[in-house]
Amino acid sequence: MSLTNVQKKQYRNIGHTLNPVVTVAGNGLTESVLTEIDRALEDHELIKVRYSVVDREARYALIEETGKVLKAQVVQTIGKVALFHRAALEANPKLSNLLR
Repeated sequence: MSLTNVQKKQYRNIGHTLNPVVTVAGNGLTESVLTEIDRALEDHELIKVRYSVVDREARYALIEETGKVLKAQVVQTIGKVALFHRAALEANPKLSNLLR
């Protein structure tokens, strides 16, 4: 499901105040990093991930791969930070960044 421009704008507004919950470093997308991002997406639905990779093309490739593997939409990328969205199966109003 693709996000509309109105949804992207709303999610960018919400994401502006969020801090990155996971950092992807030199080892790339390991199984533990993917598990942590998956858990955060299931809990919060909208998260920021920091990619500490110097090479721009490699960083964008990692961002795209993260979205494909976890079936998440890339809402926005600014520098080394990407904002991801994936609807939870059962949204928890206490944890979800979209329902607060």
